[in-house]
Amino acid sequence: MVEIENKIQTYESYKDSGVEWLGEIPEHWNVERGKWLFEKMDRPVREEDEIITCFRDGEVTLRSNRKTSGFTVALKEHGYQGIRKGDLVIHAMDAFAGAIGVSDSDGKSSPVYSVCTERIEGTVNQYYYSYLLRDLALNGIILALAKGIRERSTDFRFNDFGELLLMLPPLQEQTAIAQFLDDKTSKIDHAVSVKEKQIELLKERKQILIHKAVTRGLDDSVPLKDSGVEWIGEIPEHWDILPGFMVYKENKTKNDGMKENVVLSLSYGNIVIKPKEKLIGLVPESFETYQIVKPGDIIIRCMDLQNDKTSLRTGIAVNDGIITSAYLNLNIINNNVSAYVYNFLHALDTTKVLYKFGTGLRQNLSFGDFKHLRIPVPPRHEQEGIVNYIENITQKIENTISLSQQEIEKLKEYKSSLINSVVTGKVKVC
Repeated sequence: MVEIENKIQTYESYKDSGVEWLGEIPEHWNVERGKWLFEKMDRPVREEDEIITCFRDGEVTLRSNRKTSGFTVALKEHGYQGIRKGDLVIHAMDAFAGAIGVSDSDGKSSPVYSVCTERIEGTVNQYYYSYLLRDLALNGIILALAKGIRERSTDFRFNDFGELLLMLPPLQEQTAIAQFLDDKTSKIDHAVSVKEKQIELLKERKQILIHKAVTRGLDDSVPLKDSGVEWIGEIPEHWDILPGFMVYKENKTKNDGMKENVVLSLSYGNIVIKPKEKLIGLVPESFETYQIVKPGDIIIRCMDLQNDKTSLRTGIAVNDGIITSAYLNLNIINNNVSAYVYNFLHALDTTKVLYKFGTGLRQNLSFGDFKHLRIPVPPRHEQEGIVNYIENITQKIENTISLSQQEIEKLKEYKSSLINSVVTGKVKVC
C-alpha cells in the first residue's frame, strides 16, 4: 500500500450542512450553490484552437489524430466553444461516470461540455472542485440528481450543476486539499501502473514459456534440427513435424434429434457453458443445426480475421455440448494428446501466426487451412509431460496475476476513499 505521510487529521468541530448527501462538514466551511461559485463561459473559437476531450478519468486534454479542416468538419463543429487552460469542464452526458476535470490546454469543444470558470476571483480552486464533483459522480450522487431533475435523462448540464449545493472551504484549504490529492493520487496511480506492467510481463512470460515448451520441449540438452517452418524454428531432433491432417480431423457431427442441449460458447479463449438466460435474440430456431462437442475437442473461431486481431480464437472443450457450426471443431487422432495440440495452436493464436493463413476478403479460415499446417509432434509421453508443465506454470503465474489484481483493486479503493475523506472534510489536510 502506498504510504501517506502523517499530514491528515480530523477537524476540531463539525456542523450539520443541512444537505442530506453532504452530511456534517467542518464548522468553518460554508455551503453554496454551484451557480454562485462558477459561471458558464461561452467563448468564441480561435483559428488555432484544437479540439479538447474530457475522459472518464477526469483528464481534459487535446484530442489527437483528428482532422480539423474541410467543410464537413466545419459543419460538425458548428456551435463549438473556446476552452482555456484551467477551465473546469463537465461532460453533460458522461459526468455521472466521472468525465469532469480541469483542462490542461487551450482549445475548443462541442456544446455537450459545460465550460466553467470562477464567478468571483479568489473564491474557488477549480482543481478542488474537480475532485469534489468527480467524487460525487463516482458515488452516484450526480446520476441520482440528474434523474431527479429529468426523469428519463442522465444529462448533467450547467443549469443542473448551478443548483447543486456544494461545500465551500476557505480558498487556502481548497488549494491545500487539491495539492495534497495531486501528490497522493499520482503516487497511487504510479503504483497501479507498475503492477499493471508486472501483470503484462507475467502474461508475456507465460506465452513465451508455453511457446518454448511446445516447440523445443522441456529438455534443453537434446540436439535440435530445423523444422523447416519459419514460425516454429528448431525442434528436438527426435520429434516429427507433421501436417495437421495426421494429427486431427474435422468433426462436423450435427445435433440431429437434439442429442445434446448444453450450449457452449467460445469466450476469451475458453469453452464455457452459455447461460440459459442468454439464449435469446440471435439464436437458431433449432439447435439441431449446431455441432456436437466432446471434451478434448479443439474449437477455433475462423471468421472475420480482417476486422478482429485482438480476440483469442482457440479453445479446448471440457464439457459435452453443442456449439455453432460456424466454428471449426478438431478431433485429435493417432494417439496424440489433445491438450498438447491445443497449446501449440493456442501459441499460434496468441502470437497471431494464425492470421497468416486467412483467405478471402474477410480473411476467414477453414479446415483446408489447418489440414496442411505443420505441427511439431513429440512422443506421447513427452506431450503429456509438456501439458503437465504448462498447467503447472500457468497455475503459478495466474495465481501471481490474481494477487496483483487484488492489490490494484485495493489501491483504487484506497484512492477513492482518500479523495472522499479529504474533499468532504472528514479529515483535515495539515
